[in-house]
Amino acid sequence: MKCVIMQPTYLPWAGYFNLISQADIFVFLDDVQYERRSWQSRNRILLNNQPYFLTVPVHSLSQSQIINTIKLDDSQNWRAKHFKTVEHTYSKHPYQKEILIVLQCLFDKSVQNLSELDIVLIQILAEHLGLSTKFLRASELNIDGKRSEHILKICEYLNCHEYLSPIGSKEYLQEDKVFEKSKINLSFQEYQPKPYPQLKCSNFISHLSIIDVVANIGWQGALEYIQNGKIT
Repeated sequence: MKCVIMQPTYLPWAGYFNLISQADIFVFLDDVQYERRSWQSRNRILLNNQPYFLTVPVHSLSQSQIINTIKLDDSQNWRAKHFKTVEHTYSKHPYQKEILIVLQCLFDKSVQNLSELDIVLIQILAEHLGLSTKFLRASELNIDGKRSEHILKICEYLNCHEYLSPIGSKEYLQEDKVFEKSKINLSFQEYQPKPYPQLKCSNFISHLSIIDVVANIGWQGALEYIQNGKIT
């Protein structure tokens, strides 16, 4: 049983879905601290051949708030703005309609929480990509511990044999050394994104939201891309 544990992020890049594609169980780490100006509330698309941030406005009362307590700020018309920006930006792309279908859920104002919005979008995208990974939320497991200890306890609770981590977490996981004392194998993601065709863009720009990938090469092409780092 391979487990991946990641914070919910807004319209993540292909590498995030590469982790989902490898996991038997994917846990949304929604019980940790919210970080301003992080991927939790924003991501990039390609606008006029330049990276452009789509940022979700939120109500943040303090710097110690947990992600799943962060409320969306609907005093700003960000939902329609994000949709129209994507609609305009990808208007001539071959698979524009596919991403607009996904983004229809932005208009569901019953979703008032940032982590809930992120999770809903990720799960819809994963379904369209054909990924059958089981999703859970850390907040529903009621497991304590800080940093690596928290991660390890979740893995133990789920009876995972392997924990797959993004390479960016390698330093602190090895520094904490909690997995060295456990029976759970710690492995790190090896994902090297390759250029894919970006309409009217002469210089490839990497690490954009998955919606840029889908708009250019479709769901099947995007699935191959997230699994292999290239399209065949």
